[in-house]
Amino acid sequence: MPVIVLPHPDGGSYDYQLRGPGNFSRPSEPITSRKVYAAAHVVPVMTADNTPGAPAALDWDATLAYRHELWSYGLGVADAMDTAQRGMGLDYEATKELIRRSAAEAATVIAQDRYPALRGRSVRDLISCGVGTDQLDPAVIERGPEGLEKVTAAYLEMLQVVEQSGAKVIIMCSRAMVRAASGPQDYLDVYGRLLAEASEPVILHWLGDMFDPALAGYWGNRDVEAATATFLELINSNPGKVDGVKVSLLDAAHETALRTALPAGVRLYTGDDFNYPELIHGDGTLHSDALLGIFAAIYPAASTALQAFDAGQAEHGRRILEDTQELGRHIFSAPTFYYKTGIAFLSWLNGHQTGFQLVGGLHAGRSIGHLVRTFVLADQAGLLLQPELAAERMRNLLRVNGLDADIPSLTGVS
Repeated sequence: MPVIVLPHPDGGSYDYQLRGPGNFSRPSEPITSRKVYAAAHVVPVMTADNTPGAPAALDWDATLAYRHELWSYGLGVADAMDTAQRGMGLDYEATKELIRRSAAEAATVIAQDRYPALRGRSVRDLISCGVGTDQLDPAVIERGPEGLEKVTAAYLEMLQVVEQSGAKVIIMCSRAMVRAASGPQDYLDVYGRLLAEASEPVILHWLGDMFDPALAGYWGNRDVEAATATFLELINSNPGKVDGVKVSLLDAAHETALRTALPAGVRLYTGDDFNYPELIHGDGTLHSDALLGIFAAIYPAASTALQAFDAGQAEHGRRILEDTQELGRHIFSAPTFYYKTGIAFLSWLNGHQTGFQLVGGLHAGRSIGHLVRTFVLADQAGLLLQPELAAERMRNLLRVNGLDADIPSLTGVS
């Protein structure tokens, strides 16, 4: 295994020898014990103007190839979500194109029977896509009926795009909705209209303000228990229209309680990138399924763990996931908004994109110290699948940041 000189956070350097890939495998048949979607990132054209505010120019070959990589491990893909920088660099036109292309690619995979792990699956099993309101500028949305009507129209426009693509619908949280709503009833009214229009059961997404501060007070209340009551009222008032809920509040106790309170047949897709091992493992009676950004980074381990659950080896599956937990908590550490940087960084280290860039300049969202720690934790979890390539790319990153000779102290590592 290669050896690389890495900087200590408090100064100096040390020789680090990579451990190499873990004992992971692609499944030979569909995963059945848990229903899982990995929220995938997008790869930009490396020569594009990947700066804040610039339109997204995507490398479609690399972006779709990454989805194939996830599918080959038996995982579904959640696309056009916050991991794909939805409303965070991925503009509206690029979002619509991503949905259409990813769904079409999923249909082709099924038609060609490309991967044994997906045999018998539908397009909606392979691909789910976010319905949001990012064609609106939240800053100009006023509170009240007019603002709510604009939000509803934007949601319905996006709902049509996703349904026409053939993908499963995920109704995302909306910054504009926060601006327009006066209280819980407005959420019930708007979401009630969306569920009435949806032709198939949808996934409801509750994204916490640790991921996006503009979503504070979602469901009409900053008190989580009060907001949860509104959320459950919506679900209970629309039987048969909710496939599941995706909750990203990073609160395992809240998720466990919500999972118990859900009506029969409604899935809890964990979005907890901190506590996913225990939530997916479950409490002996109930377990969470998953719709996770971290799964886009740890997909070989995630797939192998799920195969263990399928084989009745739940404790072994949990241990595999736990081996990735420190990496997940580091990638999603505050400011959590920048977790996409870590996912793209690992994609680059593993050879899935030619450069370490994201649309909107988000590749600059983490410090060199943070990335060094990501590198080490990924290796310790067995997730640097091409060690020589990963080591060389890490050396190059250190070199261009002035860390190829006498390595100074790194400050502000987070």
